[in-house]
Amino acid sequence: MSAILAATDSVSGSLGAVGYGLAAIGPGIGVGLIFGNGVQAMARQPEMTNVIRTNMFIGFALTEALALLGFVVPFVFP
Repeated sequence: MSAILAATDSVSGSLGAVGYGLAAIGPGIGVGLIFGNGVQAMARQPEMTNVIRTNMFIGFALTEALALLGFVVPFVFP
């Protein structure tokens, strides 16, 4: 077992994939919070559904923009 661990002292491959994997965690959590709280807000105040939905999609777009930045940055700065 220790021989296997000793052989992994060098890193090979692209660390950009690891960076994107870590960068995707935050927006994934953010999207879940946005839609979860949006549905809860619509259930509490049904008359404000259109306003809540609009704000929810704006927040979703901004959060996904961060995810796309996390995807692009490892390729731009290798």
